[in-house]
Amino acid sequence: MEQQEKIYDLIGVGVGPFNLSLAALLDEIDEVESLFFEQKEAFDWHPGMLIEGTKMQVPFIADLVTMADPTNKYSFLNYISKNERMYQFYFLQRLDIPRREYNDYCQWVARQLDSCRFQRRVTNIRHYKDNEELFEVEVTNGENEKTEVYRTKNLVMGTGSVPVMPRSFQDASSEDVFHTADFLPNQDRCRKANSITVVGSGQSAAETFRELLKEQRDCGYRLDWITRSASFESMEESKLSLEHFSPDYVNYFYQLPQKQKDEIFANQGLYYKGISNHTINDIYNLLYEYSVGRKDLNVGLQVLSEVKDVRPKADGGYELECYHYQKKEMFTHQTDLVIAATGYKPFVPDFVHHLEDFLEWDEEGRYKVTADYRLVTTEETANEIYVHSGISHTHGVGSTNLGLSIHRNKVIINHLVGREVFPMNEKNIFQSFTV
Repeated sequence: MEQQEKIYDLIGVGVGPFNLSLAALLDEIDEVESLFFEQKEAFDWHPGMLIEGTKMQVPFIADLVTMADPTNKYSFLNYISKNERMYQFYFLQRLDIPRREYNDYCQWVARQLDSCRFQRRVTNIRHYKDNEELFEVEVTNGENEKTEVYRTKNLVMGTGSVPVMPRSFQDASSEDVFHTADFLPNQDRCRKANSITVVGSGQSAAETFRELLKEQRDCGYRLDWITRSASFESMEESKLSLEHFSPDYVNYFYQLPQKQKDEIFANQGLYYKGISNHTINDIYNLLYEYSVGRKDLNVGLQVLSEVKDVRPKADGGYELECYHYQKKEMFTHQTDLVIAATGYKPFVPDFVHHLEDFLEWDEEGRYKVTADYRLVTTEETANEIYVHSGISHTHGVGSTNLGLSIHRNKVIINHLVGREVFPMNEKNIFQSFTV
């Protein structure tokens, strides 16, 4: 075990977009010494869904730094300039960018940041009081499997989310039943199938279905899409509705009683879980063009239906036991492959449970979080744990929004440094959520 002598001001767990943004902003602040650990070999953002033709659902100015500091060298526009693509981007005339390009941009930033250490898996964290109060962070170095120990005054958790597979799907072969997060690695398998069924709704389901639909006529498979939703619902993207993804709404939402916050959040799905209008239009346009001169498209779209069970068939493939909840009728559906678009949940690493007695939890077993993104602790301490993930119950619908994550990092940095490094505007939108 290798003990590092240096004491850091901040150590980050995970290097996804949120912590990468924080690392980029801190790179130009000399008074904070930080490290960020990530177990992957390099930055890679949802690699299984980097489908060609998909694009970001936020404008490019929601990059890692621009909404905090437009002059920062890690901006998307500087990435475009350094890669000699400024005129191509200029003629593109779009605010949104390809998802693959966002990933490439983040990789460009990560390669320049010495504070970001990849192939480093955090295995344990403990808070101790000796001559001074500190966190001790144990890290496994993936290059040599040695354990390294680091000390820091503060932590920031950016551990992201993991795919959710319904229990009824989990006993099936992962080659035949897999999450949309693994779509691209399984795309060749899809091309050879006789039938494919996408289960679930939302943007990932729609993008997967659209990609399969593009190739369906050439590959010849039967293609179905089943959702328990009442329709293939489009995301609420009107400009005034987008103001829910603002610091103003976060501040309003945070002040509400927890029971009321849970009730409100449960009814805001279409702000962040619906399908973008352009994706629905693409799918409908493809279906319309394919229907010219044909009566049978070999495509099915089934709403109001929940998949209750997935059973392997003796002769190959799977039988899906489904329930139409308005008609209250069961029915079965046959398919070779099942692609689950069943969402994600916040990832809480095992080592967080080593801090259970140090942290306060609500009645539902969730973090208690302060307005400025610090975990509430059970004892008085000068050491803070800032948090990016698993805070929708406290900070609302915008907690996973890339644009709002920059605001969150501004708040974290200002608190960490103890001064207003980044100005905080009191009014950012046109409407008011309170009186």
